[in-house]
Amino acid sequence: MNSRFPRVGCALLLLLAIFGSAGKLYAASCTTQGMLTAADREALLAVANPLAEAVATQNTAAVQAALLPAISNDWETIQSVVLSSKPLFPGGQLHWRTMYLLDATDQKTAADTEFFCTNSDSTLTVTVNLHSLPPGRYALMIGDYLNTPLAGQLAFILADDHGWKLGGLYAREGALDGQDGVAFWKQARADAKTTDYWSAWFSYDAARWLLLPVEFLASPNLEKLDSEQQQLTQPAHSLPLVLSGTGTDAGKTWKLTAVRLDTTLHSADLALTYDGSGITDPVAARAEAVAVMSALLRVHPELRQNFHGLWAYAEKDGKQTFAIEQPMKSIP
Repeated sequence: MNSRFPRVGCALLLLLAIFGSAGKLYAASCTTQGMLTAADREALLAVANPLAEAVATQNTAAVQAALLPAISNDWETIQSVVLSSKPLFPGGQLHWRTMYLLDATDQKTAADTEFFCTNSDSTLTVTVNLHSLPPGRYALMIGDYLNTPLAGQLAFILADDHGWKLGGLYAREGALDGQDGVAFWKQARADAKTTDYWSAWFSYDAARWLLLPVEFLASPNLEKLDSEQQQLTQPAHSLPLVLSGTGTDAGKTWKLTAVRLDTTLHSADLALTYDGSGITDPVAARAEAVAVMSALLRVHPELRQNFHGLWAYAEKDGKQTFAIEQPMKSIP
């Protein structure tokens, strides 16, 4: 349960180990969007707008040409993010939600760096934590693609290297199954007032996933979400959970070892991992996986109403042997 979300096609911090090991956490300066000079704003938009267009249109050559030279060896990883983001942006209009200019030029070496970004009237402070960051100037750009089914979110880390270059690329849904992060947060709060703590916990996870496309940014709003979630009983505390079969599977049991949010198909699915029996026949393996899904939903029927479907991952001797996704309506 420590790794809540799938990583493929999602936020990937790229300014990492290539710069060597980090020192202690450093504080540096941050300029928020409303306090940027016109020159800085225009320079950032001159790079970010065509780069966003390149990502949205899958122009990987243009994205590669914009890379910071120091991360050129990570191109395959960045390319996979671009390609997997294809469903997020078509037909949408880009709106830059926020821009932060991050100044770490006073650092002596690569370090874990903390930026406190306070707005012009000092009513809100957002914290940006970047790992193993070399000395220099950076910018964090976060944008939303309006009027798209998945409400696609896009974020860049730009690095000033004789002009702004791409140092990090992040893409994520802003909505799943027609619900945004606020809707999932409301659902989580409603479930938290009942005994449906599994549904509440994973609804909080979905809310967090949808509210921001990056995981290195903290805000009072997200801290409140985290605080509310931590008041719940964690599903992880119920694991491993022994599930029992019924009908033709009566007498069979399976050990459920993990459950997490899974957005691989751009829907609010839950992925469960269980100790499989090592079946090699695909038909029998599928039947076993569906039986496990059904057994979990008998224990936690509330999951049917609030999530699109389930993934089941069978493991035997530490190796994945089978995987399947089923919508809730297809699970008996």
